[in-house]
Amino acid sequence: MIIVIIAGGSGTRLWPLSTPDYPKHLLKVGGDNRSLLQHTYDRARLITDKIYVVSEVGHIDHVKEQIPELTNDHFIIEPARRGTANCITAALVYISKRHDKNEPIASIHADHFIHNNDGFEECFDALEAICEKEKRIILVGVKPTYPATCFGYIQKGEELKGSPGVFNVHSFKEKPETATAEQYIASDNYLWNCGYFVGSINTFVRSMQQYAPKLYETYQRLDSASPDEYKAVYLGLDANTIDYALIEKVPDLLVVPASFDWMDIGSFNDLHKAISNDGNGNYIHGLVEIDEVQDSLIENHENKPVAVIGMNNVVVINTARGLLVAPKDMSQEVGEISKRLESNKHNQG
Repeated sequence: MIIVIIAGGSGTRLWPLSTPDYPKHLLKVGGDNRSLLQHTYDRARLITDKIYVVSEVGHIDHVKEQIPELTNDHFIIEPARRGTANCITAALVYISKRHDKNEPIASIHADHFIHNNDGFEECFDALEAICEKEKRIILVGVKPTYPATCFGYIQKGEELKGSPGVFNVHSFKEKPETATAEQYIASDNYLWNCGYFVGSINTFVRSMQQYAPKLYETYQRLDSASPDEYKAVYLGLDANTIDYALIEKVPDLLVVPASFDWMDIGSFNDLHKAISNDGNGNYIHGLVEIDEVQDSLIENHENKPVAVIGMNNVVVINTARGLLVAPKDMSQEVGEISKRLESNKHNQG
């Protein structure tokens, strides 16, 4: 199996820990000594030594620094962000020139939080065997643990004959309202769409030809572009996600429920859930003093002291790049604030 790690992102939702110049997959969370990207690489190494990382030109130096084990030819550089449809297509073109086109390729994301590495290894070993047998695109779905409204859902169809635990995909559901998400969980027939999938070059190309001709045209253009032409061709592509451009158009997809825990750290609320807390539900980092504080995430990355008194359910993040103070359940709004700050910075410049 070949694994492609998608190391993109705008770095807005965990501002000021992450920024557009230093997105969240580069972060070491919860006092860990390895970043989300490095942990993703460690998990991939359990499966294979054929690992490629796709990242934007503006982040590639940080990415290479964090994974010194990989040689330069295992990094696929985007001239600019053009969405997952184009970066994954670029990866398929790159890999097609170096490997057997029938070998399974798994696409995973660099910024997800997973504890159970053994379960991850078990799942992807199974996916490799299914891919080789069925020659279809296979998705990974995560059994919901709460009625999330920030994830898309996969509705399971019938179980694949002779393959227990492998299901045909019935349909995709957009991010639902809470009441609808509760119905999904009660039915036990829906999975979170975590954006992982497996298929060979030949399978992907055949699917593009049949169901996504525009994306197949992109594949052909990137495949035939000379090194001098490649940047201009890529910059001329329209941004799109792989879900809209291809995956949701393919009628014969399979899905396998993940045998591992999974979290997409899309907010400080998510981050707080992922890391250990003290007896009062607090996570504290750096030079911080607290009094009468509960259920809060407080990080200080500067030498000046930070004091928090009489507050519950808050996030306080102090870095050289900025200071954030917010109720923890409003931390989804951080992305919009970050974009405004970035826009103001460019306007002032």
